Amino acid sequence: MYKYDVYDQQIVNERVAQYRDQVRRRLSGELTEDEFRPLRLQNGLYMQIHAYMLRIAVPYGLLSSKQMRMFAHIARKYDRGYGHFTTRQNIQFNWIKLEETPDILADLASVEMHGIQTSGNCIRNITSDEFAGVAPDEIVDPRPYAEILRQWSTFHPEFAYLPRKFKIAISGAAEDRAAIAVHDIGLSAIRNAQGEIGFRVLVGGGTARTPIIGSEICDFVPWQHMLTYIESIMRVYNQYGRRDNMYKSRIKILVKALGIEEFRRQVEADWVDIKGGPGTLTVEEVKRVAEYFAAPGYDVSAEKDPALDLFREQNKAFADWMQRNVRPHKVPGYAAVLLSLKKTGVAPGDVTADQMDRIADMADRYSFGELRATHKQNLVLADVKQSDLVSLWKEASAHGLATPNIGLLTDMICCPGADFCTLAFARSIPLAKMISDRFDRVDFLHDIGEIELNMSGCVNACGHNHVGHIGIIGVDKKDGGEWYQVSIGGAQGNQAAIGKILGPSFNFQQMPEVIDRILQVYLRERLEDEPFIDTVRRIGVEPFKEWVYATPIEADDSVDKTNYGFMEKPDHYTVQRKSRL
Repeated sequence: MYKYDVYDQQIVNERVAQYRDQVRRRLSGELTEDEFRPLRLQNGLYMQIHAYMLRIAVPYGLLSSKQMRMFAHIARKYDRGYGHFTTRQNIQFNWIKLEETPDILADLASVEMHGIQTSGNCIRNITSDEFAGVAPDEIVDPRPYAEILRQWSTFHPEFAYLPRKFKIAISGAAEDRAAIAVHDIGLSAIRNAQGEIGFRVLVGGGTARTPIIGSEICDFVPWQHMLTYIESIMRVYNQYGRRDNMYKSRIKILVKALGIEEFRRQVEADWVDIKGGPGTLTVEEVKRVAEYFAAPGYDVSAEKDPALDLFREQNKAFADWMQRNVRPHKVPGYAAVLLSLKKTGVAPGDVTADQMDRIADMADRYSFGELRATHKQNLVLADVKQSDLVSLWKEASAHGLATPNIGLLTDMICCPGADFCTLAFARSIPLAKMISDRFDRVDFLHDIGEIELNMSGCVNACGHNHVGHIGIIGVDKKDGGEWYQVSIGGAQGNQAAIGKILGPSFNFQQMPEVIDRILQVYLRERLEDEPFIDTVRRIGVEPFKEWVYATPIEADDSVDKTNYGFMEKPDHYTVQRKSRL
């Protein structure tokens, strides 16, 4: 993985010192909150309902065991003993004291980490495929290109004040596992007829208030020109993107207003001036960066343990885990393993400090000291010997990290929602827990197969609800209750699509029955072994809508809503809900 050089470290250390003085001035009253707000946001510090939240950048989701142990230290010393992995492959800590944030950033700097550009109208964390470098269907390892993009975008003076936040995702494989179609810019590695490497470029994708699948702006940009082409896209957006209305400020609105043909014309007109210029990538530069991602010292004699199949036949729990949580690896004798952060009763994406330490230990023992965060809020050990799978499964099981539900209904994507976020209309975490409780039956989950349920607490759609096979989003109601709108038929990957809304919204206690009715239609209508999303595409939304609304759904009064609360308010700090950030 990429290692800081002396300049990287100096920049991050100087930022910590600068921020420490800014916090001192805020606490002494020299800076007002309005004056301090942009300064803290530049370092990833948000003001939420109960306390400050600190978002830490995890470039393209790649972590060392040392960095994971630092997260455990931060969780214990400065938070409430846990952290939350997000759909941006980052981690957040939700119970932070302002006066301690400089020390946290100093601790992070000691392991080559920071919170820079995890907030603000700038280019955010570059995200990628969690199986980068090991996937059998990989065309090119995207990590060197992701790192080049990270270096280019960090502190870029021209793009420090964009009309709105900007997100880039890159995939290097035949199957898109980075959700590139719902990013401001999505890059997919391809080979042309001559066998040359380049990138298919999508632009103007996104969820939130106006969910849109990105449009293809170029079907093949040679790898040498990737950076300059992206720079031209950014320059057109920076010049013409709206700054008068934050709800219409994303690049997707500009692309929609101009049309993809006109937007392409303007980008290519700008590109003429910089194509072949200093931003052009060279073989030497890509090779230099790629050396940071050289393959680890694989055991070329590694083979599948002959006892593995026998143990799998004799142990159903292990067999279920192998089916759902273990993925193929391009190196014979190895596998990639997903650690589920979706155990029933736990907020999706949450990891305790003790679990973080154990994950770091497992990364050292089984995966060359590295791990990855996924945009679906799980973790990956990418380089596990097949002969170590039984031992790893036993260890992961002992620490609540081996739930065999990857890709199934209870493997939900879920934002923090109204338990924490000042923007949310409704709670996400308690609803996720309630749905998990209702459907927590392994045989049933495996029988209904892959279903992606994505949940957000508000229109900002941090939980990617619009591209969930089943999407749930909290909506604003004047009565002060918690109401949720449901969509079905969304998808990410190679067949990305925006889900269609079923109809009027439902209250908190109705939601498990709504999901149950949707599943009833699927089980009734599916063909043999037909996945949920294929059934929806075949029969359409209407049969689901008719059955869900066929009879009134009574609120389940047996549900004790207090059991689905999260945590009591801290005694050290309370933030007024009126603050947006």
